[in-house]
Amino acid sequence: MVSMGNGSIPRCPGKAAARQGAGRCYLSEDFPTKGSNDMATTPMTLRASEPARFYLYAALGAAIVVFIGFAPSYFLKGIFGAPPLYPLLHLHGFIMTSWFVLFAAQTWLVAARRVRLHRRLGIIGVLLASAILIVGTAVLIIGTRLGHNAGLPAPMVVCISLVNFLVFGVLVAAAIGFRGRSEFHKRLMLLATLNLLTAAIGRIPLQFIQSGGALAVFGLLDLVILICVGFDTVRHRCLHPAFAWGALLSIVWPVLAIQLGGTSAWSRFTNWLLS
Repeated sequence: MVSMGNGSIPRCPGKAAARQGAGRCYLSEDFPTKGSNDMATTPMTLRASEPARFYLYAALGAAIVVFIGFAPSYFLKGIFGAPPLYPLLHLHGFIMTSWFVLFAAQTWLVAARRVRLHRRLGIIGVLLASAILIVGTAVLIIGTRLGHNAGLPAPMVVCISLVNFLVFGVLVAAAIGFRGRSEFHKRLMLLATLNLLTAAIGRIPLQFIQSGGALAVFGLLDLVILICVGFDTVRHRCLHPAFAWGALLSIVWPVLAIQLGGTSAWSRFTNWLLS
């Protein structure tokens, strides 16, 4: 991932104090250090202690979900006797796994106050995000041609997957744009990572997930996102704008994708894409 923050550790201990201004909610880390001008363009400081551990726990939780979901078909496929995978699918699995591993490593570096190394590893996150979009789209097209549609119509699968990739790309791009504002950056990166959990959640071998279909998958994803946003909001006693619009986008996009995937225009586009 790109840097989740930069600068030195603030001198002021304790929780980040919420500030209200122009009708918006910010945290103390979003502002320049003491003595600087409010309009300064110098990088903001990073508070890397208890708040950073929350992101580390979230990253580890996401990694566990990925492992459970893909253990039978990928991580432990030899034990479960799963069929062999073609090379591009192996590459896709490696890239996706690397993203979650790097995200966990980056959050650990912030929690450990290894900010400089965290920032240096950021370029790897940019490359992995780009690879996820390119290789993921190729795997989607090949898989849909082979009939791997999870029981859904091909246009619906293509639409949901492509919109998912689009939202992931938008959140990562926004996080990169806010890399100098750690409080925005880390929240956007967390939301981008959580949006990649749909495939893993859908493969968890629990009856209510397997029988619930898309409603169960996206319902669980929304629940995870709301838990993270709720915890952060209660802790700081305000809803951060990055979580406000980022969570709204994450919750709304599946509904829009399902509606779009059922249209005749999208069906024609899918036929063209798969031809």
